[in-house]
Amino acid sequence: MRILGIDPGFAIVGYGVIDYEKGKYKTVDYGKITTPAGMDMPLRLKEVYDGILRLIELFKPDVLAIEELFFNTNVKTAIAVGHARGVIVLAAANKGIKINEYTPLQIKQAVVGYGRADKNQVQQMVKMFLGLKEVPKPDDTADALAVAICHANSSSLGGVLGL
Repeated sequence: MRILGIDPGFAIVGYGVIDYEKGKYKTVDYGKITTPAGMDMPLRLKEVYDGILRLIELFKPDVLAIEELFFNTNVKTAIAVGHARGVIVLAAANKGIKINEYTPLQIKQAVVGYGRADKNQVQQMVKMFLGLKEVPKPDDTADALAVAICHANSSSLGGVLGL
């Protein structure tokens, strides 16, 4: 199964592509889609949408796993991230890609085994699971890989449980 993990944003969208077969993880690619701060929001959203379409075309994922939006104290930022998340989901839906959404708590639980793990713990586990020499940077990229790992772990558990 090829998984495209996404950490949504409008300035930086982290992505991570992994293959998961028979309990083994293989890193395919990871990186970020960025948009310039001075660009109008509709154009930034188009950049995000187009970037996700390019990733889907290039890597042909079976599923897109994306972090659910959690409430941010800065409502303006939360709304902007919500817009970006919407175009990401739309891009996947338009390409017929299955979409799974996970809360930060679910991601931490699936990757670290503890829902209140800190960012460093999650990053170190991503590095370990994927056999990487260092933690992927920026943080958004490591977070996207964590979302992909979460989906791999959740989907394999679902298969065992018949869900």
